[in-house]
Amino acid sequence: MENLATKKNWTEEERLELAAQLDADLDQFIDSLEKKRYEEGWPEDRWQEEMDKHPFFMKRAPQPGDEVHPMFEGLQKLKYDPEENTLEELALNYKEDGNFYMKHKKFRMSIYSFTEGIKTKCENPDVLSVLYNNRSAAHYFLKNYRSALSDAQRALFYKPVYTKARWRAAQCAHELDKFDLCTQLCEELLEVDIDHKEAKALLHKNKMKKLDIERNQRKEAAEAKRQLTRFQKLKDALEHRAVKFDDQPINKRPNISEDLLRPKFLPLEDYPVHLDQDGSSLIWPAAFSYPEFLLSDFQQQLPESATMTDCLNTLFAEPLPCDKTLSYRPEAVNVYYENRKVGCVHKVSPNKTLREIVDEKSFFVSGGALLFYVVPKESRVEQEFIHQQRRPMVYS
Repeated sequence: MENLATKKNWTEEERLELAAQLDADLDQFIDSLEKKRYEEGWPEDRWQEEMDKHPFFMKRAPQPGDEVHPMFEGLQKLKYDPEENTLEELALNYKEDGNFYMKHKKFRMSIYSFTEGIKTKCENPDVLSVLYNNRSAAHYFLKNYRSALSDAQRALFYKPVYTKARWRAAQCAHELDKFDLCTQLCEELLEVDIDHKEAKALLHKNKMKKLDIERNQRKEAAEAKRQLTRFQKLKDALEHRAVKFDDQPINKRPNISEDLLRPKFLPLEDYPVHLDQDGSSLIWPAAFSYPEFLLSDFQQQLPESATMTDCLNTLFAEPLPCDKTLSYRPEAVNVYYENRKVGCVHKVSPNKTLREIVDEKSFFVSGGALLFYVVPKESRVEQEFIHQQRRPMVYS
């Protein structure tokens, strides 16, 4: 073997003999090594998962909270390390990331990337204007129009001739109903490019929207004025009739408000007391309670000219489903109202109108409605209702 190694001129047979000897020596060396299982590779049951984490094979960028491969961390450090990059290079790297997220419609991640680029404090106005404009676009797609407008205007601060930023600012101004600003920006775009079709269309759309909103505002103002006039007339009618409310202290002028007049009974809440079309008669919501059955009937619009007999005829046009003995008929019942101020009840004359009943000194509107109790005449239910213990209302 030594003779073969020192020779300079080799025959083919000698070359083959040397190669065979080297192979044998290598096999002998490998066989002499300690045999153990290779454990530094990817586990068989998780090789696909490990491959997806490797920066050379991953199909998506790591998300916040994900475990990051050491090699990926190293690449990130090379890309984002201030010692390895200038401020402008760092800003451009973040811009590149933001554009990647924009392409995949991950707008919140793109906002984060553009913001990091701005934080590098790069002094290149062109780079800063692009970062602000791109962040404005991300905000716009998320419908964060105020932030989008602010960033677009910031981009114009660094680059006053930035057409994309001016167009984005015009779109945001339109969405925010800043009509004068939108008009100004569109006109500035048309000064640079008279054939800017989008600016022309937005200018017209902005003008029509402004006119429409101003018209609606005039209508709303006129309707609010009419409602105020109607409410004042209603208030005057209630005060003229000296209507009393159990929600307010006695011997004090009632503070009549919309909340006071809003019925507290669910079926009546959309039907507060109001004046008829002529403005001469009140229309009342009313509740009729049946103590025997613990249920109530509701009449949403009763004119004050209606008598209690009229109300009962309407209530009992059909028998009550729970009245098995047919005790509830217009001529077979008595109607009462409750004076919660002093804790007693008063019987209602069936021939009286609602206005006459409300005018009685002891009647108080309860919960924004007229509240009555209906019981069979000369019955146990009537006696129990009359003699039921009641406590007067106390005002501090």
